[in-house]
Amino acid sequence: MNFTRWSARLPGTQRRAAARTENTVSPDRPGEGIVPAARAEQLTDGTPPVPAVDELPAREVLDRVPALVALVQGPDHRIAYVNDAYTAAFGVRPLGAPAREALPELAELGLLPLLDQVLRSGRPRTLKSRKALDGRSYTFTCTPVAEDAERAGGAVLVFATDVTDHAEAAARLRASERRQRETAVTLQRSLLPQELEQPDDLRIAATYQPGGTEAAVGGDWYDVITLGGGRTALVIGDVMGRGVRAAAVMGQLRTAVRAYARLDLPPHEILQLLDGLAAEIDANQIATCVYAIHDPNEGRLVYASAGHLPILVRDETGTVQRADEPTGPPLGTGGWMHASGSVPLAPGSTAVLYTDGLVERRNEDLDEGIASLEGALAGATGTPQVICDRLVRSAGVTADHDDDVAVLVLQHPARTGPDGELFRNAALELLGGVEAAPRARAFASGVLTSWRFPADLHDLGVLAASELVANSLQHGTPPTRLRLRRTDRRLIVEVTDGDDHLPRRRRAEPGDESGRGIAIVATIASNWGSRKTPGGGKAVWCEFVLPRP
Repeated sequence: MNFTRWSARLPGTQRRAAARTENTVSPDRPGEGIVPAARAEQLTDGTPPVPAVDELPAREVLDRVPALVALVQGPDHRIAYVNDAYTAAFGVRPLGAPAREALPELAELGLLPLLDQVLRSGRPRTLKSRKALDGRSYTFTCTPVAEDAERAGGAVLVFATDVTDHAEAAARLRASERRQRETAVTLQRSLLPQELEQPDDLRIAATYQPGGTEAAVGGDWYDVITLGGGRTALVIGDVMGRGVRAAAVMGQLRTAVRAYARLDLPPHEILQLLDGLAAEIDANQIATCVYAIHDPNEGRLVYASAGHLPILVRDETGTVQRADEPTGPPLGTGGWMHASGSVPLAPGSTAVLYTDGLVERRNEDLDEGIASLEGALAGATGTPQVICDRLVRSAGVTADHDDDVAVLVLQHPARTGPDGELFRNAALELLGGVEAAPRARAFASGVLTSWRFPADLHDLGVLAASELVANSLQHGTPPTRLRLRRTDRRLIVEVTDGDDHLPRRRRAEPGDESGRGIAIVATIASNWGSRKTPGGGKAVWCEFVLPRP
């Protein structure tokens, strides 16, 4: 093998040769490319000239190169040469032996098929940062050597650069990023509900899928909050950005939502409060959110949206409705008055709340993703958890998905037969007057008797209805309505009237003739509360937990 012929292919050889050519004197252009005077004097003093690259012995050059160099020849890649650095790394290698036998380190790295490709294509190939048998990492470049075609099919120069330091630094960086992501995922999951609240009238399931290993965790969240009186709040949101900071902001917003939900305000007022809070938490981050309330007495889902994706509702016939109005800007932008809307959620219906990771793809429009989700929901049946899993699979969400996904599915089951007997409603309109309170007591007694409640629960229910009606007649304005509702878990007594001043529990002095009604209700009931109703007025309710059969 003539090393001089291919030594000019080594990196930098052409540049040095060109530089030497430029520094020679051209007879046609005197004065150009002349060696400086000081240097010329040194050359004339007997200093030997620097030899040209082509004149250097190739073997001596390669033996001194710190990189690993090997030359293999022929279709079975017989060893023609290995330099001193290669020998120091992997030991002495017999010349003329096939690479498969004499170079096990190359076979271990899967480099032999690469040598075949180089011979066939005549183009160099590179294998980056592979760990060899000596424990160090190398980047291998295999370059074809121009040789006589009759000589055993040509030769390949194997050039290996030690990149151990770079590989270890990259491994440390990956480990650090992995630890940060695991911290963010742990924080994210700890801030999400560990166990969903299960209302009496709804069946609910949710799923959260963090982004793949190459994506930092985001700020997706969901929550289910029982408001009392049979009503349930459902929340889903997405904090823009990724990492621990987004997860921390998400946790603060979720805590704030639960606190504001206890005020039992309409959805748009909840978002109005969250909007100001989001700007205070971090002015550089915004969040989208949907806050919805389900009231089984109304058969509707009342909601407000702050830049979030529309709720999808499928009725019992399989028709899917998109609740995309009204929608305001995301939380944290400020200066916007949010509004509430509603969508029917009759018995037999299913609603889906979700984040953009479920429907947003880089290669398609967002509306196409939502339309695909509608199609998947139209054909999805079974429990909420089954529907959750089916929607996630239909969207192509896998473990290496590039964005977080949160899905919340709720069903309002249609109950019939014995199960339907456990969910009953009864209401009475009261116009006021001295006969209103006795009439309310008689109505409550008759209803609770027909529902076959135990005597002690019957008496407590009648007493609560009497006190709430008396409080409404004294402090409220007509019309007044008494509603009794039972589920499989509790009895709910609710009184509404036209006055919007909410009652509060206070301590009555011994000489006071009033002020004890709410205190009595709070004492005998498992829970009680009040809220303003749309269009003016208020509702005061209490509930009793039913004994388990």
